[in-house]
Amino acid sequence: MDSLDALVAQVQGFSGTDDLLHLFSLLKQSDELLHTHAPRLQYALSSLDPAKHSLGYLYLLEVQSSGTLSQEQSENFLALASTFLNVCIAEQICLAPEKFNMVCRRVKEQALQLQEPLRAILPLQAAIRKLQPSSEFLTAMHADFLQMCLLAKCYKASLSVLEDDIFEIDQKRTGLVPRDFLLYCYYGGMIHIGLKQFGKALEFFQHAITAPATVLNAITIAAYKKFVLVSLIQLGQFHDCFVQVPLFPKYTPPVVQRNLKSCVQDYMDLATSYVTRNIADVKGYITTHEDAFKSDNNLGLARQVIASLYKRNIQRLTQTYLTLSLQDIADNVQLDGPKEAELHILQMIQDGEIFARINQKDGMVSFQEDPEQYNTSAMTMRLNLEIHNIVRLAKKLTSVDEQVSCDQVYLSKIGRDRPRYETEDFDIVPQKMYTNL
Repeated sequence: MDSLDALVAQVQGFSGTDDLLHLFSLLKQSDELLHTHAPRLQYALSSLDPAKHSLGYLYLLEVQSSGTLSQEQSENFLALASTFLNVCIAEQICLAPEKFNMVCRRVKEQALQLQEPLRAILPLQAAIRKLQPSSEFLTAMHADFLQMCLLAKCYKASLSVLEDDIFEIDQKRTGLVPRDFLLYCYYGGMIHIGLKQFGKALEFFQHAITAPATVLNAITIAAYKKFVLVSLIQLGQFHDCFVQVPLFPKYTPPVVQRNLKSCVQDYMDLATSYVTRNIADVKGYITTHEDAFKSDNNLGLARQVIASLYKRNIQRLTQTYLTLSLQDIADNVQLDGPKEAELHILQMIQDGEIFARINQKDGMVSFQEDPEQYNTSAMTMRLNLEIHNIVRLAKKLTSVDEQVSCDQVYLSKIGRDRPRYETEDFDIVPQKMYTNL
């Protein structure tokens, strides 16, 4: 290819035809040409329609955005990229997932440089849908999209992507690398914390911790720190402090099981302090190690651990007493007085964490049983939805099992690792065959 104009003409001619692979080959060979004519790429881009010439537009836009950009250039790039990511043709950009991921990453970087993460949310959301073969696939943009939602504090904006059930990871189709998966789990857990969905947060952090690994990495350590704190908030205990069972499934990488706890000693000690159920001890520990929690950006989460301990201590009282005065509750839970106890109880009633009634006249609290009878139409719909989800998941697992069972790489590995003959192999041989030997 002798000139940029000739390349643009080729892009215009081959886009939208059956010669996309030929165009893809030409563009890969034209990398040096594009960098040589970098100052003219803005003009070349104006000659192309991102909705028709998506593959060529992608290559030009990637080179045009490389290097350090001024504020004006950043603004221009974000405008072009936002339009491109919304209108580009999935069939074309899927031929070059690495280039597509680079453009998306630069959208994130330029939005951060301009201190406007909100501007990257919708373009990255559109990019995810363009590159995904289906909503079950994880892409490299998932983590960047969630990071922008976190920085912009638009937690609910992430749910359209975050609530998808992810079953597929295909590096060839999406350009995904292990770091992208870990960050997706980490940022996903943080968003669920922001939404007070601590159970979901635990799931995401556990996925990050149990991901295959040969060395310990900073993302896993950060996820584990938050996992400890969220465990205390959600479950009222850190499993290892109460029962002698493995904290994670057996598929957790050995390097993680051996080394992770020693990297988060402050958090393990907080979990141990939590077991005493003594508010003063937990408050004192967090105050003493405030700098450590602050440096990890976990101080706010650590303070929520204190609030959760108040709740756990109040819940323990409901298991022992039918009625109790606000003053007695304040004394037992180490609150400042009956007024503070009343505020805690009202909040817990509102959140459905306890069932109680407060008599304002005499300052007594009556603890009650769960009024749910599980016989309403709303509960029936909820149970039907859960059953439907379980059936869907069972079918998916069966499909995956069948695919793995037919995978030649898997079968060859099993064949190498398995002894040539095993006792059970002979159980399937008809008895008459033995008599013929």
